[in-house]
Amino acid sequence: MSRRYQVGCLYRERRKAGPDVWVFRYRDGRSNRKEIIGTVEQFTTRKSAMKACELLRANINREDRMPRTVAELVTHYTDKELSADGNKAHSTREVYGSYIKTWILPKWGQESLSDVRTVAVEAWLGTLPLANGSRAKIRNVMSAIFSHAMRYEWLNRNPITLVRQSAKRVRLPDVLTAEEIGALLGELTGACRTAVLLAATTGLRVSELLALKWSDIDFAKGEIRPRRAIVDQVVGNLKTEASGKAVPLDSALANVLLDWRGRCPYNQDADFLFGSPDMDGQQPYWPDSLLRKVIRPAAVRAGITKHIGWHSFRRTLATLLQANGVSVKATQDMLRHASSRLTMDLYAQSIPADRRAAQSGVIGAVLAASVPKCSHDNL
Repeated sequence: MSRRYQVGCLYRERRKAGPDVWVFRYRDGRSNRKEIIGTVEQFTTRKSAMKACELLRANINREDRMPRTVAELVTHYTDKELSADGNKAHSTREVYGSYIKTWILPKWGQESLSDVRTVAVEAWLGTLPLANGSRAKIRNVMSAIFSHAMRYEWLNRNPITLVRQSAKRVRLPDVLTAEEIGALLGELTGACRTAVLLAATTGLRVSELLALKWSDIDFAKGEIRPRRAIVDQVVGNLKTEASGKAVPLDSALANVLLDWRGRCPYNQDADFLFGSPDMDGQQPYWPDSLLRKVIRPAAVRAGITKHIGWHSFRRTLATLLQANGVSVKATQDMLRHASSRLTMDLYAQSIPADRRAAQSGVIGAVLAASVPKCSHDNL
């Protein structure tokens, strides 16, 4: 059954402060809605205000109506782009949803799409009590939402395109030395020790690490093949296409895994490597629980004062690979990054001894090349 065509009602409304405004009232389902068209200074006659209503009236009577506010656009974007059967990983949907719910909707939800301005968004981002990286991600989510509107031809420009927001870190995240990794492992046993060793030597993301099943380990070929990711105990796709590349399995690490397989209660091909006894092996351990209850207390016992998260092991591997002279390309492949720039800019850090050795090499070369040609030169 088609909806009844709405003409709507235009009237002039007095304001306590400022000039009167033209208001357009119409029905939306069972609800009465009104839209402020503009002030009487903008539209000096009723005829000019009626003309300004034409686009709004056409939109109201469309079957697939154009969103009027940011909240309505977000609803459409979420339904189309963040649905469970879409092409985004579960972790990405969770992150986007969190930024939208916590930051974007409370500030911009009731704003008309046409009222979102580049400079206003930029100023707002600067007030958020978040790291630059998180602000940049919020900016990127907003840009994706408005690009969605352009794709559906509801807008002809994206106001977020020119929003400036640096993602530069205020401080570098902590990475561990090989000695600190060894000291930490010395304080761990069982599943947690094996998981930390695997994370620190393969660079697997924690969502990939805890989603591993024994069938993903090819001991004959000496490789690990990530096939899935688990976030909040929801099994989904890997983060990127590059994430599915095989990870090398050193023979010493293979022996550790074989030893763990012989001791763990869930050692069949279809079982998780790190199945939780509390869930009878049907789910792996919760990563935050392992960090809070086991890994960080072990770090304290080992005398490590650095802040440790699961991503610390991935950054540490990148840094240690570079310190040992591994090529940028090999490091990129090990971390399964799509871009080497991401590998070097965000993950690999030089360590003091590495920087000192690099400096010594340069100084030695310069001094060797600066030997005076003539022994009688005194200048």
